[in-house]
Amino acid sequence: MINGDDGFAQRLREMGFGEAALVTKISGRTTSLCQVNGTRIALNHNAAMAILVEALPAGVR
Repeated sequence: MINGDDGFAQRLREMGFGEAALVTKISGRTTSLCQVNGTRIALNHNAAMAILVEALPAGVR
């Protein structure tokens, strides 16, 4: 789930962050480096906090 105004949510979806996307956080605290569909994307803290993720059970990918 993506929180924020429609334009912000649309930009994130265009980058690959969608409700069914597999997102892996690679590193970061104030700036988060994530991998989405094979592409690495850096997000500032506010953008990263607007994305609600759900952890997958162990062994599922």
